[in-house]
Amino acid sequence: MTMVDEFRTLFDFNRWANLRFLDAVEPLTHEELGRNLGGSFPSVSTTLVHLIGAEWVWQQRWTGQSPTSFPEAATLTSVPALRSRWDSLWEEQQRFLATLDEPALSRPVAYRTFDGSAFEQPLSELLRHVVNHATYHRGQLAMELRQLGHTPPSTDLARFYRERRA
Repeated sequence: MTMVDEFRTLFDFNRWANLRFLDAVEPLTHEELGRNLGGSFPSVSTTLVHLIGAEWVWQQRWTGQSPTSFPEAATLTSVPALRSRWDSLWEEQQRFLATLDEPALSRPVAYRTFDGSAFEQPLSELLRHVVNHATYHRGQLAMELRQLGHTPPSTDLARFYRERRA
């Protein structure tokens, strides 16, 4: 498997895991989605909005843009709206990943953070960051679901590989 294939697989995993969480939060009431649970993002809804926003920001940075804030999220108040936004983002990610070759992974990506700080890192590091960041926040979502009395889905990478081979 090439490195490009490995990154495409990691993004397939990320999509699989995100969809499992969207399925898990679908039955939550509007009140449960928005309940302040005291985490770094107060609710299930705000955690999901952050995940989508962060993936969008990095997608923009990979293509030469440096957004100064997260995208507007006022319309992301329901699971179907979250799912629709993520579907669109997934299509953008797939188009981008389809353009990659091995040399592109070493290409430096220059970007600015929201506070204007300038950085430059190889694309491969930033791709890994997106998947790792999402895994971290899915862990928070799992805890939030437990706090609400629900069972979170299993999103282990090993499970993804097993299911993919089945």
